[in-house]
Amino acid sequence: MRYSFMLLLAMLFSNKIQSQQIKILITQPNLSLRGLSVVNDNILWISGSAGTIGKSRDGGNTWKWITVKGFDKNEFRDIEAFDEMEAIVMSIGEPAYILRTVDGGDNWSIVFKDTTKGMFLDAMEFWNDQSGIVIGDPVKNRFFIARTFDGGRTWMKIPSNNLPEAKTGEACFAASGTNVRKLNREEAVFVSGGMSSNLFIRNQKINIPISQGAESKGANSIAVKNKNTFIVVGGDFNYKDTVEKNCVITSDAGKTWQYPEIAPRGYRSCIEYIHKKEWITCGPNGVDYTKNDGKTFYSISSEGFHVCRKAKKGKAVFLAGSDGRVGKLE
Repeated sequence: MRYSFMLLLAMLFSNKIQSQQIKILITQPNLSLRGLSVVNDNILWISGSAGTIGKSRDGGNTWKWITVKGFDKNEFRDIEAFDEMEAIVMSIGEPAYILRTVDGGDNWSIVFKDTTKGMFLDAMEFWNDQSGIVIGDPVKNRFFIARTFDGGRTWMKIPSNNLPEAKTGEACFAASGTNVRKLNREEAVFVSGGMSSNLFIRNQKINIPISQGAESKGANSIAVKNKNTFIVVGGDFNYKDTVEKNCVITSDAGKTWQYPEIAPRGYRSCIEYIHKKEWITCGPNGVDYTKNDGKTFYSISSEGFHVCRKAKKGKAVFLAGSDGRVGKLE
């Protein structure tokens, strides 16, 4: 009798631990969404293919959809929203563009354009509503970086001799807008992939023991808990179900790395830190969750998503992906 009672308690506890689920809010065939910015529990912006931008002011229940005039063939792979009126969106290239709106998305102005051959933007990150960074693939063997200090109204390129060098075949993935993250109030970190996969932190370049050695492999996303604890996810996007070396964890800013005992169950394009020891990660074959800082992940959905983001001011977590799919963690 005691054994049966304890087994029942264990089952109930297990169900409670794995109670998270993803609620699908909307789907739109033939639309790929990779940019996602969650201002608070109600306001979120998303961006994607065919010059598409979406905005919700009620937590994803209703949407305003926009196709930016003159950009209907552009891929908007990342978006940064400050409130329901102001946002910045990034078009990968060539040419590469950054656009800005101050009227809720009705009108957009070009605040950055680069026609350099090979130009390809990957991700943006903002420390606050004024200071931000954008990174791009290497041009002449050096990663592209630009900074803004006025809310994205103007952008300044970092001089070439101050840019990190890239190895042959090394680049970044514009998979979810999360391969660059703020580390503290002034610094950012970013990850690369391809033939070589590295963590760039301050003036250091640290090889990441994640799947690498081919154009389709490497780190796709990094999430930061504090100045020392990061989780990096990726893998091989040509093999969405492969779990080998698709996730690595560091608790000493990259000096040492550990693999999860139970890894996310496939290639992952995004990871997001939630709170305490909880993180969420997603990819084309589903969504995984951990409550022990990445030691073990468990599946909470088989629906595919490209990006997952937590509200900057709030607790809500949203996801976006292929077929115009938008979901919410519940």
